[in-house]
Amino acid sequence: MKKKCLDCGTEIKGRADKKFCSDYCRNAYHNNANKDSNNLIRNTNNRLRKNYRILDGYTLKDGKTTTTKAKLQNKGFYFDFITSLYTTKKGAVYFFVYDLGYLPLDNDVYMIVKREQ
Repeated sequence: MKKKCLDCGTEIKGRADKKFCSDYCRNAYHNNANKDSNNLIRNTNNRLRKNYRILDGYTLKDGKTTTTKAKLQNKGFYFDFITSLYTTKKGAVYFFVYDLGYLPLDNDVYMIVKREQ
């Protein structure tokens, strides 16, 4: 019984456990299998990545800094895209994008923080 390439279907020569005829077919097969099947997922991941880069661009002193809502918006920050919330005992709600977060303060000022690991 002759084995066929999982991507292109050509006959495979070589080792008995070989699944692809070439590196090109192996990469094409896995790229196709692992691509985001849905634009919503891809767009959400891109927005989270962009938000993270924007927050990471701020220099933190003692683990925090402040900025304005307008500055974040001008950089393209999407306030609707976060990965988690953290509520303190006093009721303050921090919005996190992975390990970087922000806390809305008065007058459209935001405190940016880094979560302790």
